[in-house]
Amino acid sequence: MIGLGYWGPNLIRNFSDLDDAQVVWCSDLSQDRLNKIAKRYPGVKCTTNYEDLLRDPEVEAVVIATPVSTHYPIAKAALERGKHVMIEKPLADSSEHALGLVDLARRVNRVLMVDHTFIYTSAVRKIRELIDSGDLGEVLYFDSVRVNLGLFQKDINVIWDLAPHDLSIMDYLLRAEPIAISANGASHAGNGIANIAYMTLRFPNNLLAHFHVNWLAPVKIRQTLIGCSKKMIVYDDLEPTDKVRVYDKGIVINGSPEKRYQTLIGYRTGDVLIPKIDATEALLRVAQEFISSIQENRSPLTDGVAGYRVVCLLEAAQKSLGANGSEVLLTDLKAVESASPTMAAVGG
Repeated sequence: MIGLGYWGPNLIRNFSDLDDAQVVWCSDLSQDRLNKIAKRYPGVKCTTNYEDLLRDPEVEAVVIATPVSTHYPIAKAALERGKHVMIEKPLADSSEHALGLVDLARRVNRVLMVDHTFIYTSAVRKIRELIDSGDLGEVLYFDSVRVNLGLFQKDINVIWDLAPHDLSIMDYLLRAEPIAISANGASHAGNGIANIAYMTLRFPNNLLAHFHVNWLAPVKIRQTLIGCSKKMIVYDDLEPTDKVRVYDKGIVINGSPEKRYQTLIGYRTGDVLIPKIDATEALLRVAQEFISSIQENRSPLTDGVAGYRVVCLLEAAQKSLGANGSEVLLTDLKAVESASPTMAAVGG
């Protein structure tokens, strides 16, 4: 385990609970953090230099939960040493680096996985099941709000910090390629780093996805609306039990497109369904998927390619942010590699 900040100890706990994995090393620049891990897990060796664990032939896999700017060099070094690698979101700080890791993992035949945690929640999996069943009809829009007061980051803006969660959920649920993205944001902390942003993605067939991310909100909100032609979903991650609600609501259009002035809109209201969601911790599923994909020599659910897609969207949103919200076409996602502004800057 490399990186023992907010997320690292949670990952160590879940990997330690698996029968098929053993945590043997952990690394962090803070000796205080290492001391806490050493006290809780006496059998784990600790070091301030991650190269120590990469040199250990016993280490077969590495989990990286460090600042985004360090993901690429650490993961590259680990893959070159023949280790399987899992990286905390986002996969890398640029699409060029993300694609480089994907290519390297393929060349050395090692698993590369990104921790898109919400894909492993029971709630998101249930939504995917409902969409796949066809009961909801055609997806019309995806509208997400992820806001709270802090934590203000020093090296990345709010898009790179919060949006990967919702972009990965959208990517998993919609399985559609966006046409274009636009983003607007602002900085209110005097450091030039955007703390609030709005992003819109356009898809074929009139499908829209919208994202509001914010570090400067008086309340914490984690809510997604998914509008479909037959039914609609409200996903509230802060609800302790009823995280997913399915509303049998919609509109009925009477008339023909040729006679728009005669078109009448009717409204349909039915029951509200609250599907049962199990309480399995998402991070435990993340750990299980990483180990299973190694044992079975297969790509994990959230593999490097999935991580690359999300980074491409983040990079395109950053480009739009720097151009005062101008739409960035995504016909070729690799095109954004050539002109990647810094992640922290509000503008280009």
